[in-house]
Amino acid sequence: MRWKSLTWIVLIALVVGAAVWWRYGQPPEVAAVAAQRGTAVEIVYGTGSVEPVRWAKVTSLIRGRIVDVCYCEGKTVTREEVLARLDDREAQAALKELRAREAFFKREMDRVTELMARGASTAQSFERASRDIEQIQALIAVQEARIKDYSIVSPMAGLVLRRDGEIGEIAEVGQILFRVGVPKPLDIVAEVNEEDIPRVAVGQTALLRTDAFPDVRLAAKVREITPMGDPVTKTYRVRLGLPDDTALRPGMSVEVNIVSREKPDVLLVPSNAIIDNAVFTIEDGKLRRRTVKIGIRGTRQSEVVSGLNAGERVVAPATTELTSGRRVRAVEPAAGP
Repeated sequence: MRWKSLTWIVLIALVVGAAVWWRYGQPPEVAAVAAQRGTAVEIVYGTGSVEPVRWAKVTSLIRGRIVDVCYCEGKTVTREEVLARLDDREAQAALKELRAREAFFKREMDRVTELMARGASTAQSFERASRDIEQIQALIAVQEARIKDYSIVSPMAGLVLRRDGEIGEIAEVGQILFRVGVPKPLDIVAEVNEEDIPRVAVGQTALLRTDAFPDVRLAAKVREITPMGDPVTKTYRVRLGLPDDTALRPGMSVEVNIVSREKPDVLLVPSNAIIDNAVFTIEDGKLRRRTVKIGIRGTRQSEVVSGLNAGERVVAPATTELTSGRRVRAVEPAAGP
């Protein structure tokens, strides 16, 4: 019995030992990818939003309560068409008072003129009456122009893209109440970091990504670069033209990847395989640190100019813990999302 018990103990020890060796005695696993030839692409990243090329923000020039508004989102309007009205009762009452004073001064002018004809009035009285009429008429002109500001009109012919404002609300000075524009063509207005802007040029292609169309390939062309950047955000504004058949709509946010440089048929490795201008290859089951010359650095793949051959496997992602000569087991990298 004692011999059988000892045998079981030995068997259990061997199994546990084998498991421990399998778990801790084997070389660690590293993901490895073969270097292969392809097209290297240098990308400049930015974020932006879709806007019509021609559009306008319609704001209120004065503070007032909205008493009438057009329910015209998605409808075409003409230039100078009234979109909303503010309460102008006080302004109209002030204009009525000014016109009453004008009527009084005109009667006074008629009286002075008649007295001068009979020699019973002086030239000074006539000049004073004329001056009074001119002053009140100037005030009337100012008030009439001010009353026009109580009508919010479209500055251009186009489509009402958005309305912000309801009857009864107080419109503040400068508050955007409407957005009016021509639906096509559309632009993307993107912000690019100042350190990247030297690599951006008019005519370059940009690849776009938006959550609204995750599976649709979207592209645009760099149309314009604002000469002066924003010193606070340290960005430059870049306008990209969209084709007329684009699926994007005004107001959508997009991620912009501007292709600043492109080279076909070059040796490529994953960008996360490069650390300090070196990669780790796997040779005879061991890591070997290889210094390489890097060309175009992309977000996902980078060009290797020299120091590596096509088909050689490199560790990706590489980490600072890797050391040359260490024994490892190469496995396929995990599939991306």
